[in-house]
Amino acid sequence: MQQGRRRFNGALVAAALPMAWPAQSAGKAEPPALLLAQKAPANLDPRRYLVSEKYDGVRAFWDGNLMFSRQGQPIAVPAWFASHLPLRALDGELWMGRGRFDATSAAVRRAKPLDEEWRQIRYMLFELPGADGSFEQRAERLRAIAAEAAWADGLQAAPQGRVASPAALRQRLAALVKDGGEGLMLHLADAPYKSGRQPALLKLKPQDDEEAVVLAHLPGEGRYQGLLGALKVRNAEGREFLLGSGFSEAQRRAPPPVGSTVVYRYRGMSSKGLPRFATFLRSEGYP
Repeated sequence: MQQGRRRFNGALVAAALPMAWPAQSAGKAEPPALLLAQKAPANLDPRRYLVSEKYDGVRAFWDGNLMFSRQGQPIAVPAWFASHLPLRALDGELWMGRGRFDATSAAVRRAKPLDEEWRQIRYMLFELPGADGSFEQRAERLRAIAAEAAWADGLQAAPQGRVASPAALRQRLAALVKDGGEGLMLHLADAPYKSGRQPALLKLKPQDDEEAVVLAHLPGEGRYQGLLGALKVRNAEGREFLLGSGFSEAQRRAPPPVGSTVVYRYRGMSSKGLPRFATFLRSEGYP
């Protein structure tokens, strides 16, 4: 494979030619075809799964050349950070630690990366896009990639382990949340790689939350005059509804753009199949 260097948003990154995924246009790529999780059913038997922490960071796809968000927005990576990454596709989470999503998101969004922020970020690997073999085999290859890089401060394979029973899974989730974690991911150990939302990958959290796409901004009234009143959104099931609470004043002044993905929290479903008490939780990074 031909190797070289290229400059991107002021950051020098490793270049590998040829690379064709994702398809790139001026400034933004087509969203990479990544594996997405479904919600774990109640009383799931976890014995066929490998279980890891669900990191509250920014999903990032490295194509062996450049880094992109899940939505296809380029991420400017410092040259020293990129120099540790292999010339092959990786999928993982840029993560500063538990409870630091906002700081991570701010760092990753910058057109010119700040070294002092990126030195706090770890790239937690959890998939090899397009690779063959079972997930258990791919997880072993990720451990080998991280070991070969020998850069534990910045590149790690997400620890994967077995859980023996539903009761043990609940205990593990409770302990993780008590320590400030967000939840768990369960990946079917014998699953081949597939992109899109698949039952082979499940997320387990103590509260229900899901993603939705922003369709429109509704103007506020009263105390919110001149600000965002609510977001009109559509979830993965095609249901359209409003998110009117959970926003800070800064978010009402500069709301997530139309076409971007947001995360909302809710408590069960109504008889019409709509999320009950849905509130905005956070923007999922990029439009």
